[in-house]
Amino acid sequence: MSELLEKAKNYIAEKVGNFPKPEASISDVDIKGLRSDGMEYLAKVEVKNPYSTSIPICEIKYTLKSSNREIASGTIPDPGSLKASDITMLDVPVKVAHSILLSLARDIGTDWDIDYQLDIYLIIDLPVIGNFTIPLSQKGEFKLPTFSDIFA
Repeated sequence: MSELLEKAKNYIAEKVGNFPKPEASISDVDIKGLRSDGMEYLAKVEVKNPYSTSIPICEIKYTLKSSNREIASGTIPDPGSLKASDITMLDVPVKVAHSILLSLARDIGTDWDIDYQLDIYLIIDLPVIGNFTIPLSQKGEFKLPTFSDIFA
């Protein structure tokens, strides 16, 4: 009996492993704006759904790091669904408090930018399989606005 169960588990694992799964990538990360409580960044995530039906997104989790320190993190619950057989663009807003930006002064000092790593976890609900996480990561640098940019 246990041999039969093992064969069934292996068969299901093989079939599920060969299912097409949604693919995602971070297409852009930019400064969205300067607010009284901090800076807001916007990550654009492109998700390709290979299925002929829409797929619900359970949540999006994100972590923004600079100088190997977490400077922002959060969760976006129930952000909608992926369009059927299409590409869906998702906006992931990330807010960083001014106090945290000031603590990064050493990194900002010479070149007026912030080196970052953005990790995004897109959790979707696939039929039959259940919750499926697509991990995304991008490294880069944010150029900070100068006074002339702000007051122009």
